[in-house]
Amino acid sequence: MRYSTDSVRNLFILLASMASLVSASGGTPPPGRFPEPLEKSEMQPAPRVYRLETSPRMISQFGVFTSYQVNVDANGNNIVGDAANEPSISVDPTDGNKTAIGWRQFDTINSDFRQSGYGYSTDAGLTWHFPGTLQPGVFRSDPVTNSDETGNFFYLSLLVDTFCGDIWRSTNGGQTWTEQSPDGGAHSGDKEWFTIDRTPTSMGHGFQYQFWTEFAACEFGGFSRSTDGGATWQTPISIPNSPQWGTLDVASNGNLFIGGGDSDSSFWCIRSSNAQDPSVTPTFDQITTINMGGSLVFGGTVNPGGLAGQIFLAVDRSGGATNNNIYMVASVSSGGGTNVMFSRSTDGGATFSAAQRINDDPVNSNKWHWFGTIGVAPNGRIDSVWLDSRNAANNIDSQLFYSFSTDGGVTWAPNVAVSDSFNPLEGWPIQQKIGDYITIVSDNTGGDVAYSATFNFNPSSGQHEQDVYFVRVSPSGGATPTPTVSPTPTTTPTVTPTATATATPTVTVTPSGTPTATPRQTPTPRFGPTPRPRPTPAPRP
Repeated sequence: MRYSTDSVRNLFILLASMASLVSASGGTPPPGRFPEPLEKSEMQPAPRVYRLETSPRMISQFGVFTSYQVNVDANGNNIVGDAANEPSISVDPTDGNKTAIGWRQFDTINSDFRQSGYGYSTDAGLTWHFPGTLQPGVFRSDPVTNSDETGNFFYLSLLVDTFCGDIWRSTNGGQTWTEQSPDGGAHSGDKEWFTIDRTPTSMGHGFQYQFWTEFAACEFGGFSRSTDGGATWQTPISIPNSPQWGTLDVASNGNLFIGGGDSDSSFWCIRSSNAQDPSVTPTFDQITTINMGGSLVFGGTVNPGGLAGQIFLAVDRSGGATNNNIYMVASVSSGGGTNVMFSRSTDGGATFSAAQRINDDPVNSNKWHWFGTIGVAPNGRIDSVWLDSRNAANNIDSQLFYSFSTDGGVTWAPNVAVSDSFNPLEGWPIQQKIGDYITIVSDNTGGDVAYSATFNFNPSSGQHEQDVYFVRVSPSGGATPTPTVSPTPTTTPTVTPTATATATPTVTVTPSGTPTATPRQTPTPRFGPTPRPRPTPAPRP
């Protein structure tokens, strides 16, 4: 059974009414948990006059860190009047010069109509090419990119009209993309995320796993698996607890771990040890509750129409002392503002450490440490980046910050500011947010980051514009680690099974571009991420 966009929207309206009844009767919804309207399929692209005006692309220098604008025109200039946010980055693990970023592309801020923008670099992020969108004129959102161990890139994109998704593949570093599944063939739902099993010895090597907000799904269920590189996907199944707003990753033994929550203060790590077996319907055999020290926030002052951050789960596959450690990071609130909190498991997700705070500034409930995310390098180093208002008198203007850990997250390096300050409340399309996440891919010497910021000024609007930026971070650009908090495992597992099978077919293409080159060391990709609401809907894609 497929739910129509109207029926899903009506359900959200009903739940919003119920929420206001609760409020009217004296109940108070938890902070940050407010209903949000879904995208409307009748939003159409505004006239494309925006490309008539350009300005030089932004290169923003901050100390030893340089941020390069990604969403540029064919001549490498800034496109005046557009907006780009919610970037997801992939790096070729066999050639660190090849990098691709997907994002939500708004051709003009006068419309919420958005498409699946993408850009690529052949010189380790110094110059960028933006050939266009995966499907010009098609309303798409929630971009998630990833790569396999041989350097193939994949792009999961949500069709907003139906809440169905599909996978695109690039074999040339993101210069051109081919649709693997037919439109909507990857099932999906709101806030979807996916990961790839990159371990050659795993039974599920090359399998793609995806989960999404089951409450706002294309058809039903909240999880699906592809055993053929995203061309076909099994019939969706449900995940215990219906996790949302999170990500997933695969251990070196092929076990799949899903990190998600209930959009409030509950967080879970959910394991499937048989998703790697193509002959069975995946089941979920371990559910561990994690105390992250607060709640996720939707509708915070720094990002009124979106999240202050989602849940990121990553697995260490270094083969060393920290191999198969599972890490979780989330920007959470325990009463005003948010902090970037970290927890780890050293026993296959059965227990997790007490949550520790990565941001090292004095505790201040007026400050926002938001969009926290992590990457794990092949040598086991953990990198974390986030947006941070600690230096802003208005508690809103934010900078990108960075920290790292070389001991499995027991201690973290002093925080380092990586970017200039910017106002996240400027340059909005009609939708009042700068996306819901940023991303990082770590390699043995550092990490490649994709984030949105408002450095470019548009004199016509009198405001700065939302654009996507690339920056390289590394321990050599900041201080060395000093001990902070020592975690201790605490937490409980639980078990559950479930059911699935079936598939779908292939095909379709998209533009190209032109390269440039400058060598660098070889990095390694990041994990993958996704969500589902309760009686108070989730953020729109």
